[in-house]
Amino acid sequence: MDIPKLQMTPAYRVVSDDLRQRIVRGEILEGQAFPTESDLAERFGVHRSTIREGLRQLEQEGLLKRMGKRLVVTIPQHRDLAHAAERALRMRQVTFRDVWEVACTVEPMCAHLAAQRISKAELALLKINLDKTADLVDAGQSPISATIEFHALVAEATHNQALLLARAPVSLLMRSGYAAIAPALPQSGARLLEAHRHVYDALKKHDAESAVAWTQKHLMDHKRGLEFVGLDMNSPIPESD
Repeated sequence: MDIPKLQMTPAYRVVSDDLRQRIVRGEILEGQAFPTESDLAERFGVHRSTIREGLRQLEQEGLLKRMGKRLVVTIPQHRDLAHAAERALRMRQVTFRDVWEVACTVEPMCAHLAAQRISKAELALLKINLDKTADLVDAGQSPISATIEFHALVAEATHNQALLLARAPVSLLMRSGYAAIAPALPQSGARLLEAHRHVYDALKKHDAESAVAWTQKHLMDHKRGLEFVGLDMNSPIPESD
């Protein structure tokens, strides 16, 4: 008779799972110092080495950080989560088409919500970005970083944390497409700037329909640019741009 082996959960995983749940539930607040390894070992009834391994896992997840000799609770930053997700997606061989299709859903959603919720301060940041992009385009320099920043600012104006986290790795992956287009189509910078200006004007008027329409037009231009330079939309996005 075939009897499967029992799958025993390592003790350090039991510790890290319990502590993670407490952090997520808010029992241990951000910035609050953690109990010492000795205290935790006594509470869990395990060796300090087990506690140490469990805490190391939570550090790697960005839920704990060291301040001096103590560990404190921290909320993982969007940037760190985005880069981790981006690496995972590249390893899964996501294609330019995969990313573009997701962007075609997420970015217009950002534009729609931002048109309803954007503040004067956030509009001011977008205006600064537009001026910076215009300077780069006029100087014949790459506006890629400014483009990524523009879309991030629009996303932040949605005031929707779930949406921010969902789009962040996609935005990082879109950089590969911009990098492929820019050298072959110098005029792409001016077209990109025009689309951004129209999106900005729509957001300033709280015109969601126009903001979405220009965002969609911008994304279609992006796809046409990729096709023009001969990039296979079904090819995986490379590990390095």
